[in-house]
Amino acid sequence: MASNADFVQYIVDQCSGAGDITIKKMMGDYCVYCDGVIFGLICDNNLYIKPTSQGAERLKEVVTRSPYPGAKEHFLITDVDDRDYLTAIIKATIPALPKPKSKRNPMLEKKKKGQEN
Repeated sequence: MASNADFVQYIVDQCSGAGDITIKKMMGDYCVYCDGVIFGLICDNNLYIKPTSQGAERLKEVVTRSPYPGAKEHFLITDVDDRDYLTAIIKATIPALPKPKSKRNPMLEKKKKGQEN
């Protein structure tokens, strides 16, 4: 079952205190990013956050589930109505996650190399 668009927008709004929240659709569900770092998933109208020890310290209760078959377990966030709570979890989680790799543009690199000579 795919996630409802209204629920997805609600989650984006609720998490907005943590930074620039963006989503990318993925087979009917969504990857959730904060300031360019993927921190969670919205699957079947549930919010899942990547597990980190820093994030676990902020959770009211630790519930882990796989967001979809074959996926690693994530924290299932059962209280999505508390905006401050979500913000605290995300702000604690983001520093513990890998930063996105910059996308290489071979044409731009070639152009810059030509300007150096």
